Amino acid sequence: MDDWQYAQANAAEELAQLHHFMMIKQQDGRNIPFAITVKEFAVSPKGQHLRFFAEADKPVNQKTAPFVPSGWGDSTLKALADCMRLIRQFPFED
Repeated sequence: MDDWQYAQANAAEELAQLHHFMMIKQQDGRNIPFAITVKEFAVSPKGQHLRFFAEADKPVNQKTAPFVPSGWGDSTLKALADCMRLIRQFPFED
């Protein structure tokens, strides 16, 4: 356990360290940047068993059923990879 995690006095505070990433989705001859933030929680949030949550900065699939790509995992890599998979899988339709 990293020392920053000991700063949390109560699990309800949901203390998390943020990890920032960026990817470029190439679609229809365009480069679309996505910023992805992975939250590494000191303790898994209530109702979750995983400590890492990744979320993109913009939605995809806007014309059909828009949603913001995200992913949970037991490591930064797994949460990030899950989020990136959804960005690749669905079109960006601005």
